[in-house]
Amino acid sequence: MKFINDNGALVFYHNGEMGRIEAWGPDALRVRTTMLGKFTGNDWALTEPIPAAAATVTVEEEDHWVGDGTIDKREIATITNGRIRAVVNFVGILSFYRDDKLFLREYFRMYDGTLSRESRCLKVVNRTWKGIIGGTEHALSVKFESNDAERIFGMGQYQQPYLDLKGCTLELAQRNSQISVPFALSSLGYGLLWNNPAVGQVTFGKNYTEWVARSTREMDYWITAADTPKAILERYTAVTGRAGQFPEDLMGLWQCKLRYRTQDEVLTVARQYQAEGIKIDQIVIDFFHWTVQGDWKFDHTYWPDPKAMVDELHAMGIKVIVSVWPSVDRRSENFGPMMERGLLIRTERGALQTYDYQGDCVEIDPFNPETRKYVWEVCRRNYYDLGIDAFWLDNSEPDYGVYDFDHYRYCDGPALAVSNIYPQMYSRVFYDEMSKLGKPVVNLLRCAWAGSQKYGNVIWSGDVPSTFEAFADQLQCGLNMGLAGIPWWTTDVGGFMTDDVNDPDFRQLLIRWYQFAVYSAVLRMHGDRGPYNIPPLDDRDWGGGYLHTGQPNELWSYGEENYAIMRKYYDIRISLHDYIKSLYDEASENGSPLIRTMFYEFPEDPVCWRLSDQYMFGSRYLAAPILQLNQFEREVYLPAGSWKLTSTGEVFPGGGRVTVAAPIDYMPVFERI
Repeated sequence: MKFINDNGALVFYHNGEMGRIEAWGPDALRVRTTMLGKFTGNDWALTEPIPAAAATVTVEEEDHWVGDGTIDKREIATITNGRIRAVVNFVGILSFYRDDKLFLREYFRMYDGTLSRESRCLKVVNRTWKGIIGGTEHALSVKFESNDAERIFGMGQYQQPYLDLKGCTLELAQRNSQISVPFALSSLGYGLLWNNPAVGQVTFGKNYTEWVARSTREMDYWITAADTPKAILERYTAVTGRAGQFPEDLMGLWQCKLRYRTQDEVLTVARQYQAEGIKIDQIVIDFFHWTVQGDWKFDHTYWPDPKAMVDELHAMGIKVIVSVWPSVDRRSENFGPMMERGLLIRTERGALQTYDYQGDCVEIDPFNPETRKYVWEVCRRNYYDLGIDAFWLDNSEPDYGVYDFDHYRYCDGPALAVSNIYPQMYSRVFYDEMSKLGKPVVNLLRCAWAGSQKYGNVIWSGDVPSTFEAFADQLQCGLNMGLAGIPWWTTDVGGFMTDDVNDPDFRQLLIRWYQFAVYSAVLRMHGDRGPYNIPPLDDRDWGGGYLHTGQPNELWSYGEENYAIMRKYYDIRISLHDYIKSLYDEASENGSPLIRTMFYEFPEDPVCWRLSDQYMFGSRYLAAPILQLNQFEREVYLPAGSWKLTSTGEVFPGGGRVTVAAPIDYMPVFERI
């Protein structure tokens, strides 16, 4: 084992592996190793400038028992940055300490000829590299010891009922409604960013934790230690970036459905909202308003004067957002030029196709700066110059026809090695150019990666079913997304997929979901509403008229009783404007999410670490959503303090559980006083 102090960074060499540990922000370290003799230079999510740190590196000897019973001297190295310390022993095992207390150590079960305490006959080492034949990438596995007392949160969005991820195996890959943001926040007082966009998986097992990258050139992670989840998240977002200032005129209601087919439909809905006295902040024009995928322009048969439409909407105080997909149909006017210039994803074998919904398509390669420039120029000319305010960057994973990641390649390398950062690169097609124009950038995406919060991304949870089970899952999704550094997060109110809008059970779900959305970052009506008995506008197999549309999805679309409830909660949302603005400001200042786990605000309360069916909306409001059909009361845990029930004004002492009424027109919410 060889150790070098490289100007305050600890460099080590062992069995062909080179490692580097260095200070990276207060009480934080960046850890990298490689088998290639040099690092790539990619910072990935670690994009923010960091202050100079005075890390201390020491190399010393320690006693070690050897096979004949004698004591030998072996070198170990230590790097200390504030409250965090990493130790590398003579076989390259890493251990991490906070205030001199061990909190994380690599897993090692290997006979090395010394009969050390770590030695076993299992031949399991802490880091394994397996070269991919014919390339420079390796498959990488990194194991850590597990701790039975630990709870783990963050990591993005997974469609499951678990807030605490201890015991879970998570695919590190992007899919529709699955978002890999590989930052884990531990109840033991540390956070770890797996700073690697490779496809793989992580298992937070009872016996050990294992991170796997299926194709990579280096191991790269960032680790910090702090007293509270809020402090950990503040440190994490300081090095990966924070959300910008969210515009005040987008904090109310966003109106959307699948799909407004004509500009007359859009204007009719907007005028009706105005007649009802309801201000909508933004109206969304969904997919297949275009000719074919990849043309990125309105079908003028049904959108004859989009600029006049936008002008009228702007006069009502309504902003306009349009759907853009990364897929390019072979029939598109842009397919030939983009194919010729190498601006599309490549396949490793067989026919060139990556997506097959409503066309034979290949998706764009946003890793290529020429792709980003090309797509922006088309969308600027056909949308932005007409006054369109923002872009709904749908299918942003990208949504592959088949998720065989080993089949696709970008200009920066194989999809296996970098695909998880695709949605962030796709968002930068628009953010990088729009941000130069001096206006806040707020685009809507279906996916994200670590650091996406700094690129003007509102993330929604994808095409999820319209069920109470899915609704409960979305609460876990949103809370863990916030703990992964993504504060601008939302859902389709009522879920995306509905067979029958007249079903009373669905309408009850819609109301409960809407009540939750009022106490979340973005209030957005959207969904694909059956039954599908609305005939297409024409019989072409392309253009804005042929594809189906769903049933109406405006606030008044579900009967007078439900309209009255939604109108009541709309008024609540508007009354919270100043408070919601303060939460967005806080997200920009320190990375705090708008919807927060109970332990985020009450880390000293052990009960709060086990709660997954209630949350804090900022620091003031405790929200207890109704997550089951025909549930009209529920139990709520109140932490220490005094709490006022917003429905009656009754004040409850904290430190225990209470049962409160939840009629269909009320979701239990307590104000902290």
